[in-house]
Amino acid sequence: MLNGIVVLNKDRGMTSSDCVYQLRKLLHIRKIGHAGTLDPEVNGVLPIAIGQATKLIELMHQEPKAYVGTGMFGLATDSYDLDGHVTEAKEVEPPFTSEQIIAGMSKLTGKLEQVPPIYSAVRVNGMRLYEYARKNIPVQRPKRLVEVFNYQLTNDLRYDEEHKTQSFDFAIKCSKGTYVRSLVNDLGETLNMPAVMTSLTRIASSGFNINHAVTLSYIEKNIDNPEKWLQPIDEFFKDYQTVELDPSQFDRVKNGAAIKLDINTPKVALRFNNKIKAIYRKVDSVYRPDLMLLKNE
Repeated sequence: MLNGIVVLNKDRGMTSSDCVYQLRKLLHIRKIGHAGTLDPEVNGVLPIAIGQATKLIELMHQEPKAYVGTGMFGLATDSYDLDGHVTEAKEVEPPFTSEQIIAGMSKLTGKLEQVPPIYSAVRVNGMRLYEYARKNIPVQRPKRLVEVFNYQLTNDLRYDEEHKTQSFDFAIKCSKGTYVRSLVNDLGETLNMPAVMTSLTRIASSGFNINHAVTLSYIEKNIDNPEKWLQPIDEFFKDYQTVELDPSQFDRVKNGAAIKLDINTPKVALRFNNKIKAIYRKVDSVYRPDLMLLKNE
């Protein structure tokens, strides 16, 4: 039984569920789940937990995400990307300066209330927003609190003289639940100009980055060598303080018992036989189970 995390470099055109389905077929394993959906037209890092690692999915969701992409001023759509219907078009004349765009981006950092795009998978009363949109049913989109750690302009601006549009490249680091499409749309609203996201790549998620990522075709070619494409569970906890258990301590941990440790950190990774077996949380003066990984081999 495989246990670990596949850091998949998802291709454009595939859904996150498609990727899970393909891995189930390749590996003949049912216990697989992804951490953080990517829209079909977004490529890049899609962490997929396998076996015992599926216990980590909720923790994986909590980690910040990072993206690079391109937006365009002069056009807006109802989906905030090029898949939607055009809702507004306006000539960008004169073109924006870098300073104006950077100032607009700075207003969209920190903790924000964000309204998700109507074409998104957010559920309202049992239906996803995109289902309301396709059926042309009015719906109140729920606001959500997100955090944008940085929103940066990354390259020279590009102006299309013929169509009077302006393209810009950006990098974003943000919390879970943030819609980058919305941040592009919001930047346009901040500058009083329609804006649309034209491409997006996720470069980091769940503590892993694009340098860790492999493609489905690479996995298929190296199916008998999982060490080439499977991240061990322990790698997810690389930034945790770790304590090596002695046999008597491990006997207590196996039974979910509290233990005393001569450390002072909110959470600790407990290791035995060179593998993390549990994550314990400090409660008063002792450490108690937070996540059990005893079958981690």
